Parts: sequence; C-alpha cells; structure tokens
Amino acid sequence: MTPGSDAAVLDPPVAQDVGAGTVEQKPWARSWYWCAPGEIPTLGWVIFIHVAAIAGLALLPFPGWTAVGIAVGLLILGGLGTTVCYHRYLAHRSLKLNVVVEQVLIFFAMLNGSGKPTTWVGVHRFHHASSDRPNDISSPHHGGFWWAHLRWLWQIDLGIAKPYARDLSSFRYQFWGRMQVPMLALSAFGGLLLGGGWMHALAAALWIGPIRLIWALHTQCTVNSICHLGSMDDEHGSGQNVGWLALAHMGQGENWHGNHHRTAGSARLGHGWQIDLGWWTIKSLALVGLATRIKTSPPPSGK
Repeated sequence: MTPGSDAAVLDPPVAQDVGAGTVEQKPWARSWYWCAPGEIPTLGWVIFIHVAAIAGLALLPFPGWTAVGIAVGLLILGGLGTTVCYHRYLAHRSLKLNVVVEQVLIFFAMLNGSGKPTTWVGVHRFHHASSDRPNDISSPHHGGFWWAHLRWLWQIDLGIAKPYARDLSSFRYQFWGRMQVPMLALSAFGGLLLGGGWMHALAAALWIGPIRLIWALHTQCTVNSICHLGSMDDEHGSGQNVGWLALAHMGQGENWHGNHHRTAGSARLGHGWQIDLGWWTIKSLALVGLATRIKTSPPPSGK
C-alpha cells in the first residue's frame, strides 16, 4: 500500500448516492430544521449548546481563569483525540496506537463532542470515497456553506456510513456508542463539579460545557466548509490549506486539509512552517513506544 492510499486498509463499499435526483430528493433543499430519521437529538443538541451559551453569557458572572483553563485544556485534549485517534489512526490507519492511549484519546474526543468513533470514522471514509461529488455527505460545492458546516449533521441518515466502519466492530469501539449520552451529559454539565457556590458552579459549567463545545463544534465543522471552498480537483476534490484557521484549531493540524486530501494515508498533515501539534504528539508517543507503524508522505505539490 502506498502512503497516500487507504484502499488496502479501508476496502470501502461503493458510496451510496445521497444527493442525486430531483430537487426534492436533495437533502440540502429541505428546510433547515428537517431531521433525518433518528437525528432529532442531534439538532436538539446543537440548539441547546448555542442557547445555553448565549443565555449563560448574559446572566452569569465570569467564573475565573481556572474554569477557562480547564475548558482550554479539554479543547486541546479533545482536539488531539479527534485528529490523532479518530482521524489519522482509526479512519486512515496511518499509524498504530497503544490501546490505552487509543481509549484515553477516544474519551477526550467524545468529551469534546466528536461523537462515537464508529460514526466519525464511517462518515469520514464516506467523504473521502466521494469527495465533492454529488453524493458527498458534506460538500459546500453542492449543498452550500451552511449545509457543509452544520446542517448535514442532522439532515443526513448517517446509517449510510456504517459499512465504512465495519473494522470497528470490536467491543472497545462499540462500547463508546453506549456511552454517548452519559459522555454528552458530562461534557455539558461537568463544570458543576467545581463547586464554589451555585452561581460560580453554573458559570464554570457554562465555560467548560456549552462555550467549549461550541468552539469545538465550529472548529471541526470548518474542515468540511471553509477548507472545502477551494478550486475543484477531479482527483482530490476541493480540500485546501487554510493557514489562518490554525489558531482556531489550536495548531493541531486539521486546517492543512489540502495536504491531507493529497496524501490521505500520511500521519503528517502540516509540513515545513505549518504547525501540526497532532504530528508532534505522534512523534512524542513514538519516542516511548506508544505509537508505531507511522506512515508519512513527502509534502504534496500544489495547495
């Protein structure tokens, strides 16, 4: 298997068509509040964290820098869980992680609102199998910016991605599906555990919960929206590098999406001056034997 190819590992089925046909059949042509079967809770979650954050900022005091520091720390750990474990390891098999490290990173990814690993991996592999074609789940070139950024989350039947994650059928991955509701509850309300009086606890929960989760949500969503607003490439789609998003992504590397689409099997997303904390984390884990079989590719040409 070449470093830029996932075919030998993923062996994906043929992508199903989710967008072809008449206007009425295209999911992005429906009302924004229409939900695919079983996805009403997803829309409810998105609305809840936004309403809670707005109301909380208006009504609650600043909780202090300890709560903010915890929120930032969880954002960093959750982002690493998503980029290192979900994306580079589980979705593309560009490295091998120690099972304890894997499970810890899955925990923080779920605490960051990334969802269960089976769904995340299946959806991401589906995206690569049909990047920017009419049946791509989240292309802004077909559904528009807000479709790619948020709406597909509750308007696509994510069951179409299940065949793409059939290698994640073992208990250590399926377990996290059963834990999704408790993990979301912990992520939203865990800040209450800081105590210090009910007003302070509520304010801490606001920053550690909804405000952090909004940052994590929209940061991840920029990969589908902003990072796919580039010019089309018949082979690799419209993925592009967006340097100014590095701050929002806290330097973890997902904003170098053009690199990723051109060398999808590589564990390294950023090259040269491009900050890639995910890659540095992998290299650090490798030094102590917790990351092995690391695949890399030369820097891609073009964007």
